[in-house]
Order: sequence, then structure tokens, then C-alpha cells
Amino acid sequence: MERCRAFDVFIFVSCMVASFMTAAQENRIDLVLADAPILAEYGDYQVGVRTMSFTDPGRIDVLNTNEEDPPVIYDRTLTAEIWYPAYFNEMEKAGVEYTAITRNPTITATLIGRALRDAEPAEGEEQFPLIVISHGYPGNRYLLSPLGENLASKGYVVVSIDHKDSTYEDQQHIKSTFYNRPLDQRFIIDSMEALNSSDGFLSGMIEMNNTGVVGYSMGGFGLINNLGGGFSEGVVNSFGAPPQGLLAEHTSTNSDYRARLDSRIKAGFAIAPWGMERGFWNESDLAGIRVPTFYVAGSKDTTAGYENGVRAIFEAAANSERYLLTYIDAGHNAGAPYPVPAEILASETMEGADHYSDPVWENVRMNNIMNHFATAYFNLVLKRDNSMKKFLDLIPRGDNGVYSKNNGVPGPEHDYWTGFQEGSASGLMLEKLEAIQ
Repeated sequence: MERCRAFDVFIFVSCMVASFMTAAQENRIDLVLADAPILAEYGDYQVGVRTMSFTDPGRIDVLNTNEEDPPVIYDRTLTAEIWYPAYFNEMEKAGVEYTAITRNPTITATLIGRALRDAEPAEGEEQFPLIVISHGYPGNRYLLSPLGENLASKGYVVVSIDHKDSTYEDQQHIKSTFYNRPLDQRFIIDSMEALNSSDGFLSGMIEMNNTGVVGYSMGGFGLINNLGGGFSEGVVNSFGAPPQGLLAEHTSTNSDYRARLDSRIKAGFAIAPWGMERGFWNESDLAGIRVPTFYVAGSKDTTAGYENGVRAIFEAAANSERYLLTYIDAGHNAGAPYPVPAEILASETMEGADHYSDPVWENVRMNNIMNHFATAYFNLVLKRDNSMKKFLDLIPRGDNGVYSKNNGVPGPEHDYWTGFQEGSASGLMLEKLEAIQ
């Protein structure tokens, strides 16, 4: 009898372990942990997704242009993933699979989310703000997919770009990224404007003059430039720069630079923006930023830098209202990438795993925290929802908060981060600086 019971327990435990391992092998991008902050939860909208390509004719082909001859011109095509509020009935099964090349280009991952491929957009007279997502170097349009789906469920149209010459599959010399990244971001906004104005599937659905841009690493590099942080003149002919001084187009000293900025961009969300430590900006350049911005960084970021990198940008952007969320002891991957794909973990060498992971922080927790603050910030700035201020105007160090509630009712000494469970704000710091002008 005891042997039978022991055998039954063994079978039960084995089944539980097998079930856990099966779940772990799925690359879900929609996971929300039990201790996640409150705004990490998905919103009320169902989510549709569609893949589209957009071609910008007449772009300078940086890679095939030399110093002597006239610039080579080509048509630059960008593929994008578009998430949007949608409608589908119970007979239509959500749970889209995304086929994503990984940081190890020999490995393809299957990501699983909550969207429905090519679902009907949500009907009605409501328009939704646009969010543009711009990945790092290298990366792809799926790298920040947990954020893309999550924001779409909360009433945003989200477009995430595959930046040509900068993806895992087609990575080329970084000089192309230096020149093209700001242009790609603006071109995709133009493309979504055309889609919104046409008879396309999102016709009339987007509030184009209320656009936010999320940029990670080199995506943040391009975003800072598009927010008004023109590059310093000294980088135009620096090592690795594009030929023929092409970067002059994006410099603060170019008389046409500010005229090219896109007034539809009303909010920035810059995650570990790269370039400050490499001399792309000085304080006077960053003073040109007037668009409200939320910065995200790891305090041990050795790629973009922290004190002399992201924090230096945050402090120097003196003419804009801005926040800085710091993951204490995290590196360059703080917040942004989805967890290490199971396909990489199952490979012999696990090459590319460090591209997604952090030595201190767990990915899903980082994703949940970032989704929470992105929701609060974009809802406040783009949707003008002042109730979001309580999630942003916090004591700086989460560790220092006092959690004091009685049956869910805060006591007089309670000052813990709003929306966070007891102890779950540890290791985080949120700072705010007002615009001087």
C-alpha cells in the first residue's frame, strides 16, 4: 500500500515537472508575474497584429557610397509589425506565433503572444495614439514585442520596425545605422500617416498628432536625435562615420536640422540610449530636447554607460520634463528584451543567450516593470490621463518606501510605490526633473 502511494506521488510530481518544463519551453511574450506592478496587466482591448513593409524611395545608400563619387541612391524597404486594438469573437482563437530570428542567426525562435493575426480592427469613432518601437543594433521588430502587444491592449496602435542593415539577419557596418536610424523612425511615422489616411485596414483609427517613440540602445540613439538632441559636429568625420559627412544632416549646427524634426512626436521613451559616452552629444546639444521623455537604464550598463551615458543625457536635457527609471545593478538589457529563447537554451553552446539576459535581474520581471511605467507614462502624456501621476510621482528609491496598509487601506505613514506589492519595488529608483524652460 505504501509503495503504491509512493509510486502515485512520484507520478504526480513527475507530471508536474513535465508540465512546468513544457511551459518553460514556450517563449511566451505575454507573461505577467504574480508580483508584477498593477499596470503590467493587459488592458481591455483584444489585440490584432499584421506584418507590413514600407519603402522609402530615394534614400542614400550609405554602404555603397564612397568619398569621391556622388551618393548612391536606393529604395529602402522596412518591414514592420503592427499591433492594434481589435475585435474578434470566441470562435477566433488568439495566441499568435511569431517566427523570430535570434541573436544567433542560425537559430529561429517561435514566440507566442495573445494577438490574433489579421484580426478586424476595433470599430467606433475613437482614435488611438501611435507608438513606434525602434530596436537596438542588432535586433529586430520582435525584441520588444511584450511591450508592443501590451500597449495595444490598452488602446494604442503600435508599430515595431525591422531596421535594414541592423537586424540579426542582415547586420552591416554601423555607419548605416548611424545615418539611417533617425530617418527610419520618421519615415515609419509618415508611412503610418499614409495608412491612416488611405482606405487601408487602419483608416482613420490613429491619432497621428499624438505619437510616442520607444527606442532601445541604437533605437534610443535615433530617438534622442528625433527629440531635438542634434549630434555634435565633431562626430561627422569621426572613425566609423558615414562617408561624405552625411551625419551633418543630423547635427545641432545644421540650419535645417530642427526644421526636419517631427512635431507629431509628443513623448519619448528612451531605453539605454547609446552614444553619449562616444561623444555624439554634449550638454548644449541635449538642451535642444523639449519633448517629454522617460528614460530607462541599468546602473551597471557598460554598453551605453550609466553615469556618463544615460544619466548624463537625462540630466543635460534641461528644457524637457523627464523621468529616469534605474534598475539597480542591471546592465544594458534592463527592461527591454524578451527572455532568452528556449531554442537558444536548448542549443549546444547557448550562443547569443547573454544578448537577452541580465546577470542580476530576471527578464519577465524587468519586462513587467517596464510595461507598467510605459503604460503610466504614455497614458499621462498621450492620453492626458492625470490619474496616472500617482504611479509616477514617487519617492526616488523603492527600497526606502514604507508599506503600511490595513485591509488594503493605506495608513498615514504609507509611502510605498503606488501599484507595487510589498517588497516588489526593491532595486528600483525613479527620478523626475522639470523643464527649465
